Amino acid sequence: MFEFIYEAILALGDLTGLEDMIFPILMALTLLVFLFIGMPVAIALAAAGFLWAFLGDEFGLFSLLPARIFGVMENQTLMSIPLFVFMGVMLERSKVAEELLDVIGHVMGPLRGGMGLAIILIGVLMGASTGIVGATVVTLGLLTLPKFLARGYDKSLACGTICASGTLGQIIPPSLVLILLSDILGTGLGTLFAAAMIPGLLLATLFAIYMLGVGFFFPNKAPAIPVEERAEIPPLALARKVVVVVLPPIALIFAVLGSIIGGIAAPTEAASMGGVGAILVVWMSGRMTMKVMIETVRGTLRISAMVFFILIAAQAFSLAFRALNGEELIEAMFQLVPGGVGARIVFVLFVLFLLGFFLEWIEICYIVLPLFWPALEKAGVNPVWFAILAGINLQTSFLTPPVGWSLFFLKGVAPPEVSSADIYKGVIPFIVLQLGGLVCLFYYPDLALWLPRAIGW
Repeated sequence: MFEFIYEAILALGDLTGLEDMIFPILMALTLLVFLFIGMPVAIALAAAGFLWAFLGDEFGLFSLLPARIFGVMENQTLMSIPLFVFMGVMLERSKVAEELLDVIGHVMGPLRGGMGLAIILIGVLMGASTGIVGATVVTLGLLTLPKFLARGYDKSLACGTICASGTLGQIIPPSLVLILLSDILGTGLGTLFAAAMIPGLLLATLFAIYMLGVGFFFPNKAPAIPVEERAEIPPLALARKVVVVVLPPIALIFAVLGSIIGGIAAPTEAASMGGVGAILVVWMSGRMTMKVMIETVRGTLRISAMVFFILIAAQAFSLAFRALNGEELIEAMFQLVPGGVGARIVFVLFVLFLLGFFLEWIEICYIVLPLFWPALEKAGVNPVWFAILAGINLQTSFLTPPVGWSLFFLKGVAPPEVSSADIYKGVIPFIVLQLGGLVCLFYYPDLALWLPRAIGW
């Protein structure tokens, strides 16, 4: 079996002039095998790199590895990751999101599909304040799915809305995806945050239009909140709750993102301010306890350690791949793609979309993008525009089965009457909407580039 695969790859090399590039092909296949048998991402990256560097007689190159690891650890942009994670975990563990959801749900209640609109708006706010998809989907699923079903919403529509709204944190800053893309593509983090604002809001708008359309044409699938339930909170009390509950997190978001985009503070400084601001918001809400602080610190440590372990392991894979003529392999692959630079970008986006069915976004970021980006950079592709295209594309990986993590997160907290088929069926329209947003951005790059240019980045 393995001899057949090797001969097939060798024949491909003879046909395309890639006979010196067999090792990087085998290295990529080895990595995929490691991932599919369940090996942790970081271990798989390092193991594939060390194995094929040894087999390719390039092991001496790893004398550069300590310097590469040190470069990761002293990267100022990457140091903002644990600070942003702390801000998000603090707001999630303190249950501030629960109050947000309750208040905004009552404000949107009179509209058919209004509760769905509230979920989308909460997805935007939580995405901008946490950037952690799993926390957002689990929180929304636990708090809203039973209410969706009790109010007569279609099960698939409810599940799709929760999953899609939760993934908005992938593209709306400050997301971990944008932070990693900033490092991989060599662009300023503030620039990426500014570039992602309009595309992120565009996706949220598409979701909202779809929800209103369902409520208008299929009122039984998305009914309004009953008048009796809305009457439980008088208008004056509701207005007071909006001021007390909704405005502080919004002010925190504007302070953090505004300071980065406006050039007032560096990303790490703004992230530090966000962490302190999250503590103040939780303290003012009366929810600050020692238990919340301990859970927040533990959650921050766990998530940050996972991210940095993968970043360090990726250095070993990257060194070995380049030493074994991997960059020449990518260049040769692009030569086989007809249609110029635009077709190459479409090819990369298509590969990212397909890999999203099987791999997590962080694996795709540090396995695929570092391989393809140098060739696109040589072709003159704008890194900011491409980063947002890649970010939206990676966002779909959370919704596409079989490895759609938003689907798994929601299924884990869904009531027994909600099946996996309901969840899979519900996310299909939102995947289509995300791809529609991706097409709009591809043909209209100014959706991403206008704001950075307007503020002088």
